[in-house]
Amino acid sequence: MPTDPAAPADAARPHAARPHAARLGLGTAAVGRPGYITLGRADDLPAERTVEALRERTHALFDAAYGAGVRYLDTARSYGRAEEFLAQWLAAHPEAAAEVTVGSKWGYTYTADWRTSGVAAHEVKEHSTAVYDRQIRETRALLGPHLDVYLVHSVTADSPALTDPALHRRLAALAAEGVRVGLSTSGPAQADTIRQALAVTVDGRPLFTAVQATWNLLETSAAPALAEAHRSGRLVVVKEAMANGRLAGRNATGPDTAPLRTLATRTATAPDAVALAAAAAQPWADVVLSGAATLDQLTSNLTAAEVVLTPDDLTPLTTMAEPADTYWRTRASLPWA
Repeated sequence: MPTDPAAPADAARPHAARPHAARLGLGTAAVGRPGYITLGRADDLPAERTVEALRERTHALFDAAYGAGVRYLDTARSYGRAEEFLAQWLAAHPEAAAEVTVGSKWGYTYTADWRTSGVAAHEVKEHSTAVYDRQIRETRALLGPHLDVYLVHSVTADSPALTDPALHRRLAALAAEGVRVGLSTSGPAQADTIRQALAVTVDGRPLFTAVQATWNLLETSAAPALAEAHRSGRLVVVKEAMANGRLAGRNATGPDTAPLRTLATRTATAPDAVALAAAAAQPWADVVLSGAATLDQLTSNLTAAEVVLTPDDLTPLTTMAEPADTYWRTRASLPWA
């Protein structure tokens, strides 16, 4: 990572001068805690989702991803013990720690206490200075100097993260330390949120120099705003490229995903690899995250690095896109399991 958080995104792109696989990152939302909304978790995770079992799984995924050329690792305060798992892996792999870009997020507090049921809320969002002050201390205590990117988690257009001057001053101070400050977005108005964030300045300098947004073949609405972010030098990271498992082969079975299955057959690869390759083919995408929960999933996801999609390949896939409101209603209905 460059020491200047406002430097052009080219200077921060983990795939620069690295194998193509390094354009793919690994996220930890699905393995840092026992419950999440990815489809098929009963088949993916150990029968006993103890802290030690998920620590072992997460470390195995880091080992495999790093060995395959992945150089962006994504986590968050609300992903259960994910920051802790990552910190332990970095400490055990100093050479890797010197090469990878580490991104984390603040603004949600994990409240499920390592349970998957009987929980009123698995995480609680609050973008206040008090939560930032607490969570940056917690993140620093675990990740220390390895923290490269710190994002406000799941910002929507009404978030105080876009308007609170006191919070902006705190984030600007973090940026001055060399951490790239940004935001992740969610909801059907992602594009509006991104554009608001691009306009935020502190002392005449852009504050948010990284954007992590949901983009996948079912939810493409943020693309124009992400292109604007990319052109302005922001680091652009794509999350949920698999639509929480809806685009995985075992789930991509309906008529709406027929173009994905057809292209996967024609390219002799899997639907998940095509979905990730389609995200990576977007000219504004710097990093595309895999949310794999198993080594087999990760292996399949990483074959996306070898899939070259032409404009003619991508055009039929555009028919899969849903209205943003429809997509986010469906996502909100997915159970934590």
